[in-house]
Amino acid sequence: MEELNDFNEDKEESTFDLKAELFKYLAYWKWILLGFLIGGLIAYLYNRYTIAKYNTEATMMIVDDQENNALNAGSSGGVGIFSLVDEGIQNHIEKLRSKQLVESVVDELDHNISYFTEGNVITVESYKTSPVLIEFITPDSIVHSVSKDLIVTPISDTSFKLEDEASKYSETHNIGEVIKLDDIQFTILPKSGEEEGTFRKTSSVNIKIQPLRSVAAEYISKLQIAQKGQAKDILSLSLVQNTPEKSEDFLSKLMERFNEEGIKNKQEVAENTTKFIQDRLEMITTELDSVEVNIADFKRDNQIMDVSSGASQFQSKFTATEQEIFNIETQLELLNSVEELLRNQGKYELLPDVGISEGGVSGLVNSYNTLIMERNMYLEGGTERNPIVKTITQQLDSLRENLFENIESTRRSLNVRLRELNQRGNVAQGQFSNFPGLEKGMRSIERQQQIKEQLYLFLLQRREEAAISFAATASVARVIDAPFTNNDPVDPKPWLILTGGFIIGLIIPILIIFAKNMLDTKVHHKGELSGLIKHIPFIGEVPRIGGEQNERIELNDRTPLAESFRILRTNLAYLFQNKDKDKGEIIFVTSTIKGEGKTFVSYNMARTLASTGKKVLLIGADIRNPKLHRYGEISDAAPKGLSDYLYDFEVTENEVISIEKQAGIKVDMVLSGPIPPNPAELLMNDRLESLLEYAGGVYDYVLVDTAPTMIVTDTLLVSPLADTTLYVVRADFTDKKMLDFPKELKQQGKLKSPAIILNDVDYSKFSYGAKYGYSYGYGYGYGADKESRWQRIKNKMFGNK
Repeated sequence: MEELNDFNEDKEESTFDLKAELFKYLAYWKWILLGFLIGGLIAYLYNRYTIAKYNTEATMMIVDDQENNALNAGSSGGVGIFSLVDEGIQNHIEKLRSKQLVESVVDELDHNISYFTEGNVITVESYKTSPVLIEFITPDSIVHSVSKDLIVTPISDTSFKLEDEASKYSETHNIGEVIKLDDIQFTILPKSGEEEGTFRKTSSVNIKIQPLRSVAAEYISKLQIAQKGQAKDILSLSLVQNTPEKSEDFLSKLMERFNEEGIKNKQEVAENTTKFIQDRLEMITTELDSVEVNIADFKRDNQIMDVSSGASQFQSKFTATEQEIFNIETQLELLNSVEELLRNQGKYELLPDVGISEGGVSGLVNSYNTLIMERNMYLEGGTERNPIVKTITQQLDSLRENLFENIESTRRSLNVRLRELNQRGNVAQGQFSNFPGLEKGMRSIERQQQIKEQLYLFLLQRREEAAISFAATASVARVIDAPFTNNDPVDPKPWLILTGGFIIGLIIPILIIFAKNMLDTKVHHKGELSGLIKHIPFIGEVPRIGGEQNERIELNDRTPLAESFRILRTNLAYLFQNKDKDKGEIIFVTSTIKGEGKTFVSYNMARTLASTGKKVLLIGADIRNPKLHRYGEISDAAPKGLSDYLYDFEVTENEVISIEKQAGIKVDMVLSGPIPPNPAELLMNDRLESLLEYAGGVYDYVLVDTAPTMIVTDTLLVSPLADTTLYVVRADFTDKKMLDFPKELKQQGKLKSPAIILNDVDYSKFSYGAKYGYSYGYGYGYGADKESRWQRIKNKMFGNK
């Protein structure tokens, strides 16, 4: 039995019940399970019919020019003539991703043409396994810009049907027949090696022809290139596609073409340098012959054979000075050669690196050659209008001007140094006045001869190095790991998708239930009345009855409905224990709005009280919307009702009291009577009070079914006449916002001794009764068989009544 306390004091307590919240969701376990299974099924079908994507990887090492250039094997031991400025690993990555290189690979592999075989559910790509092949007669320049989607359906071993949805084309052709469609001509051929009679049995083949640039752009977007580990010269290339064999072929060909392009660029530099050196050798040979003729003429004119033997002492003292003069004049000669070549050749041709060590000219020449090679690479795939080509051209023009300025400034610097050395030589020469005057002339001629000879030998050595470099050009890159494909697909991940499908299938119905609960503002159980029952006592719950169950309590009734009203009767007795025993209890039954079941509660409460042998009178005081006549079965002895009694002062109490006797339960009733035009005014007169005083002296309990309190004022006008007011709240019907209304009426003193009854509680949504009432049914009552624990769990899960 629930203890009834003084509810006038507010007590702070938590209204959250975890068990109740869980059972809000478990009540919909069937929908949750269905969502769980549907989510898993969708995930399974996705895994089953989604074409997997695989990751294909390859590893390559960029070869260092400084370590592998064949020119460095020369006897000079200096910097190789073709040692370009280190471009960095990022430049190599950009070259691998360049449109020109990727387009050449796509063109060579024909990856702009794809074959797809139609299956029962999905269409898969038949890479190298297509039963038909397409061969174009139209030039590649036209084919590379065409976009077509053709369907080839074999009809017989020699014929097929060709369809093109875009152009509404559908015709039958023979194998090998030249077909003209729009701007292209082609033939369809069966794959060689097929057995006779297999062509007509093959499925339809979808041939997709895409523009070369579009396919290359797609490959560039998918291609991932990055440095591998801590190494600065090792690159990892990866590609994710549905067809791993296609990815492997692409990566292999890409690395091969990258290496070929690098070797080609190196050989081009070597070839241009060899040509330049050969031209310079021919010029220096002529100059050397002229110097030797001058020496012979000088000796013959002065009748001497060996001038140097007389100046050995002088020469030993000034060897260092002469060596410096020699080096400077050599550099000046090389500067003149490079400047002459730069002025005479075309604007954007490669320059040789002839080993000028002064003024940073060699570095500018290397940078100039690098930009020319980059410009030529972009010109292979475009025109001079390309923005990148324009940018490089501007850089070349600027660098060419800088090169001229640098050569001029270097020449001036060398001339200054040369003049200083000559001045020192002149001063020293003056100290040797006894030296024959012809020594100077002879030395000048011999110096010219030595310069020409050194330059001649230098160029001969460089020519041989260039020839070796051209014949044995080192690779730009080496393949460390050939392309290979991981066995596990990248997408989809079967277990991840399956797990995600189950989880999403589980979460979606829970979210729907959560949203439904959040948007639900109705009262469902006693726990949601916590704010109200702090002020007004709660005396019990009335369970929901099914469509086939009886709404009326019978004699010796053991249904959950009857047991709930017996509990209400017991709790109600605790409210009456201090009342006057000489007078019958006047009990008003009301609610906030209509439809909350006050008439149903009034009628069955009256029958429950009458079943104990008490005299009970039930009055239908809701004269605006009478409902009591729907429940009771009365005789025709008293045709008058309450409205007649209130209106007509000559009508006596006995004339409006009817007797109902159903299944041994005797309840006297006063029906509402005809609906009057002025119900509030009728209730305000003294006739109702007179009727209640009469009934209180004759009956043990007088139950008055009154009008709703929020809609009309009828109940509030007569509420002082009640000893107790039963306030009915209906589960799944009454809005939670309306619970403040009876609390306000209690605080304002407009209701006398109110008590709350929760009507129409659906116990199938809850599995315990400690907070929400008592779980009725399933053999409830005296002498009932005790259920097993498993039976109780099964009944709760499947909602058995």
